Amino acid sequence: MDETWLNRLRADDIVLLDGGTGSELQRRGVAMNRDAWSGVAAYTHKELLREIHADYIRAGAEIITTNTFGTSRFVLEAAGLGDEFSRVNALAIEAAIEGRDMAAQSAVAIAGSISCMPPGLDVAAYPEATKERDGYRELADVLAEGGVDLIALEMMEDTRHAVMAMEAALEIGLPVWLGVSCRFAADAETLVGFDFPDTPLAEPLDTLLPLGAAVVNVMHTDPEAVAPAVKEVRARWSGPLGVYPELGDFSAPNWNFTNLMSPEDFAQTAAQWVSQGARLLGGCCGTTPDHIRALHDALPDLLEAR
Repeated sequence: MDETWLNRLRADDIVLLDGGTGSELQRRGVAMNRDAWSGVAAYTHKELLREIHADYIRAGAEIITTNTFGTSRFVLEAAGLGDEFSRVNALAIEAAIEGRDMAAQSAVAIAGSISCMPPGLDVAAYPEATKERDGYRELADVLAEGGVDLIALEMMEDTRHAVMAMEAALEIGLPVWLGVSCRFAADAETLVGFDFPDTPLAEPLDTLLPLGAAVVNVMHTDPEAVAPAVKEVRARWSGPLGVYPELGDFSAPNWNFTNLMSPEDFAQTAAQWVSQGARLLGGCCGTTPDHIRALHDALPDLLEAR
């Protein structure tokens, strides 16, 4: 288990994460699955997935993320691949490891992604609680056994589902990232869960932060909402902080690559997040290797913004 990245964050250094993986698969021609989104891509396009991981490393990423956001058993069952759960996840982990071996010139850590994504991204489609909880624990076990360095909890937006995922991840013994996602409510001021508009961001933060994350990330959040979200996190959390926002918008199951922030503007905007305390920087859906390369090229300026 490589914890170099965590020691660097604690030492106030900046560490670069990769960008969007699922959206990058789509951008390169992979059809998204209506039930599992990009979750089946390792099963159908492992070589391309491996190349995407390698491209992010070549762009400057020091941590890459497994394509396991949508690969819990209950999601894969809805996609007709429940019996292939072990195979799909093994291929996703292999693609990340092989991509690292292809491209890394120095230490690169692998984050094992776990989300609370329901089948079809339909919040009414969650399984009953025991099956859901077991699904998170099973995926965490597979990721740890496969050799990831940490667990990245992504899009934790409400307490009911996120607590189950976080407790399962913490039981594994690896460092755990808590990734929260939000957007502005109709009043254009209140921050709420990205897919849970009736849940203020403060609610999952107040419930999840005491559980023991190693890093807290504001992720899959529009750049305009990142700074106020970071402010809310910082009011409750003094540990390592990260930011990896989304660009564009989503019409299930496809990402819309419209009105994207340029890589140069993305890197320039990141300086504000650094000034607020963010030290882990990357991108989520809609971002590309070019956005990570721009962050890498801007590192001298970003370090000055601390």
